[in-house]
Amino acid sequence: MIKPKRHNYKNLKIWSLGIEIVDDVFTITKTFPTEEKFGLISQINRCSISIPSNIAEGSARTDKSFSHYLDISLGSSFELETQLIIAFNRKYINKTTLTSIEEKIGEFQRMTMGFQNKL
Repeated sequence: MIKPKRHNYKNLKIWSLGIEIVDDVFTITKTFPTEEKFGLISQINRCSISIPSNIAEGSARTDKSFSHYLDISLGSSFELETQLIIAFNRKYINKTTLTSIEEKIGEFQRMTMGFQNKL
């Protein structure tokens, strides 16, 4: 019987980029108003954590199941992008900050979709 191939998530560029996004997001949300601690800050931080976490969790599964976890990770990245636009609209972040993190999220999305297509 052939053992299904597993992926070492720590060696995946998409996982590393996801970790970078988490670090960037936590730095960004430190500047938000304290009244957002249990609202937007919490939501954005949890959403960013979901990106690399789902890659790590899915990497131990079959390729078909891993693809599902990559879908969840991608969904979290689009959700994060939306929440950051809300933060920009609320004037919690400036355009430069938004553009910079959006570029990183976009790169993550392209890389993840490409990786998913190769599974």
